[in-house]
Amino acid sequence: MRIPLAYIARNLWARRLTTTLTAAGLALVVFVFATVLMLDEGLRTTLVTTGEYDNVMVIRRSAESEVQSGIDRAQAAIVASHPAIAPGPDGQAMLSKETVVLISLNKRGSDKPSNVVIRGVSQRGLTLRPQVRLVAGRMFRPGASEIIAGASIARRFSGAGIGEKLRFGQREWTVVGLFDAGNSGFDSEIWGDADQLMQAFRRNGFSSMVLRLGGAAGFDAFKRAIESDPRLTLEAKREQTFYSDQSKALSTFISILGLTLSIIFSIGATIGAAITMYASVANRTAEIGTLRALGYQRRNILAAFLAESMLLALAGGAAGLLFASFMQFLSFSTTNFQSFSELAFGFKLNGAIVVKTLLFSLLMGVVGGFLPALRAARMRIVDALRAA
Repeated sequence: MRIPLAYIARNLWARRLTTTLTAAGLALVVFVFATVLMLDEGLRTTLVTTGEYDNVMVIRRSAESEVQSGIDRAQAAIVASHPAIAPGPDGQAMLSKETVVLISLNKRGSDKPSNVVIRGVSQRGLTLRPQVRLVAGRMFRPGASEIIAGASIARRFSGAGIGEKLRFGQREWTVVGLFDAGNSGFDSEIWGDADQLMQAFRRNGFSSMVLRLGGAAGFDAFKRAIESDPRLTLEAKREQTFYSDQSKALSTFISILGLTLSIIFSIGATIGAAITMYASVANRTAEIGTLRALGYQRRNILAAFLAESMLLALAGGAAGLLFASFMQFLSFSTTNFQSFSELAFGFKLNGAIVVKTLLFSLLMGVVGGFLPALRAARMRIVDALRAA
């Protein structure tokens, strides 16, 4: 004979103040846990969506970022002449030779500087990234000191708005357009003509090459050809894989920090839930004795109090998850550990995070409620009724 769930829920409602306070503590822990997962997912999504799966990125062998990479013009010419590269509508190779440098810009409304990525691209650079689209102004002209800025950069940094000017590389550059990159990492970059940026920064080579292979060409064959060529010291990766790898160091740090905080907070919340359930058992001795006298077995009492603790935790978990969901409407920035540049991102909530968060809250309920439930189940009928 099972104790009805409605009866268990009414017991929680009868102690509304205690239930609310305990649920609030659990909600705080769940909020921290959920936001950490959302932060990790948001960063991972931002960096993964930066790259296109069909694009191939060529960088210097063993370089972990484009800032660390270097491709001289002779090697770039060898790669550009590879027959596997797909031709564009005009017959020219679908290839962008790119240079990446870091500059320091001041944020709007403050003198606090931060590193920003300046990316020099070839004419095919925008075509190879369909997620990047101009939303205001126009494209920069090849051979001119003109740049276009990501929407995130334009909002946060002085001089990066359309029509404004930035000075770097001993030149003054005019922002002639703004682009939106679909919440990818490119939103945190400024783009210009690769040749002009190389001249301004006195670069003799490129940082990377982005290309697209022909339909019949295989990535593995192209990769082997590039990496086995004795004239080259380069390696080829899918662009999406390259940017996904960029997120690993930052995701690991966030996961460790978030897990540590969640464990510390969850211990306190679990103790709070246990105290609440112990108090419930102490105040309901006569009720427990009556239930046992009515024929409910020890395992029914154990299950009822454990279910009560889990319902309490689930209520706190739902509240914490609800508050965490509002984080999706905020945007933040952090430092990309690979390039040491500022990276804008947003928190992202998905079904997997919802399931993990609710399971985490239920786990706290089970851990916090098991010993009090066990104590209630072990009470003898006579002793419980006598204590009443």
